[in-house]
Amino acid sequence: MQVRDFAASDLDAAYQLLVSSGWSHRVPSAQYLQRLVAASQRTAVASLDGQVIGFARAITDGISNGYLSMIVVADAHRRRGAGKALVNHIVGTEPGITWVLRAGRSGASEFFAKLGFVASSDAMERQRR
Repeated sequence: MQVRDFAASDLDAAYQLLVSSGWSHRVPSAQYLQRLVAASQRTAVASLDGQVIGFARAITDGISNGYLSMIVVADAHRRRGAGKALVNHIVGTEPGITWVLRAGRSGASEFFAKLGFVASSDAMERQRR
């Protein structure tokens, strides 16, 4: 498995991954995904044998704060290190950045806790309508 920065040629495969993983309500088209990627400071894919099996994106100032927006791994490739590798690639090694995320999907809290994330009592959100 390889984790690398997202390339324009990954767009269709990443979109298909998101659709097959239940994200079509949030990413209605490949063009919409392209806009999300363009507006994100960090994007990555995990690939195996030339096939995109994971996708991640984040918004960050690169100095103090970051928001991990999407970590998606194909069902058949979960629990094999792709998600962890994507998070590590996106978050990097900068110790001065506080990273936040939404962990509402089943199993997300447990997964991110293994990577050093902790529940926060400081965060608030204004939900989309």
